[in-house]
Amino acid sequence: MNQPNLLRFANGEKTQPTFTAAEMENRLGKLRRALEAQRIDAALFTSYHNINYYADFLYCAFGREYGLVVDFDSQTSISAGIDGGQPGRRTYGENLIYTDWQRDNYYRAVQELIKDGATVGVEFDHLSAQSMNKLQSALPNSRLVDIAPTVMALRMVKSDEEIAHIAKMTRVADLGGDACVAAAGAGVCEHEVALHSTAAMTREIARVWPHAELMDTWTWFQSGLNTDGAHNPVTSKRIARGDILSLNCFPMVAGYYVALERTLFCESARDEQLRLWEINCAVFDAGKKLIAPGAKCRDIARALNDIYLEHDLLQYRSFGYGHSFGVLCHYYGREAGLELREDIDTVLAPNMVVSMEPMLTLPQNHPGAGGYREHDILVVTEDGNRNLTGFPVGPAHNIIGA
Repeated sequence: MNQPNLLRFANGEKTQPTFTAAEMENRLGKLRRALEAQRIDAALFTSYHNINYYADFLYCAFGREYGLVVDFDSQTSISAGIDGGQPGRRTYGENLIYTDWQRDNYYRAVQELIKDGATVGVEFDHLSAQSMNKLQSALPNSRLVDIAPTVMALRMVKSDEEIAHIAKMTRVADLGGDACVAAAGAGVCEHEVALHSTAAMTREIARVWPHAELMDTWTWFQSGLNTDGAHNPVTSKRIARGDILSLNCFPMVAGYYVALERTLFCESARDEQLRLWEINCAVFDAGKKLIAPGAKCRDIARALNDIYLEHDLLQYRSFGYGHSFGVLCHYYGREAGLELREDIDTVLAPNMVVSMEPMLTLPQNHPGAGGYREHDILVVTEDGNRNLTGFPVGPAHNIIGA
């Protein structure tokens, strides 16, 4: 059989995009100016986050390779034949499909779109050694240069459209938090609380964004020992009276992720638990006041460390104090240059969007055992910040079922 390596498959009209054409052209314009400044002829993006950011297309890899080629004239996504016409309907720009009829047809698609001998920007932090070797073999006379840090810096400052999108999503997260509280109680399994919250958020996303693909929204709701990590999965453990609880709601819309995280207790909390909880809330409040243009990430972290040190609790801090929000998810993406940690020198600027999320983890043998974490999302403004999260915080509000 003589079957094609590549094909175009325009199956239906383009879907309603997440952002306006002006927004997408603004992103691509900034990218092309960066390419020109670095004398790069074309970019080949391979990561979920950058393909989604520049094409409004979020792929499902399932062991296959995907790409987006951006040059000075066009942008074209590369997708696998198994996805049919969906990538073409979704992509802002053109789409080229590679088939399964011959091995490594993905690299034939790259050859179709990028002239050998070019200088090509790629993502060193995403390509595996195998993919890099195959790409270099497909374009033997081309020079591959790392563009990942450049585009990360471009993504870190959000547009007004992005901020409006994120703000709408934080309201959905607050609704998820309300659903968690409504479902939680002594004797209820963690997974039942999470299912109730996720369903509430998904239904609201479908109402607010009727044109959106519904994927990846999820909830983690942990209790007792399971609260010791920020990313611990849901289990079938039953909540017990006096349990520390961790509420984590994560709506996802068009590859954008937001989070609502809160400490709660089931019916009662011991004195030492209340003391630790209130200290962590104090760090949380202090941190939000430090989010402002001109502040360095490392300086914010060190200032909050001092509060923990005053209470001899710094050794129980779990991770950094916050991070950038935008095109990222629990299985892809991370704007590592904008994290509130001691090793990050980035200076906050207007239209950056960051979380404040201090966490303490006290071990099982400690009288206040458990993980304490609060989390809000803030937009850096010209003179401070705007808090997008509305869910209540602390012992006065979040001892549930009392």
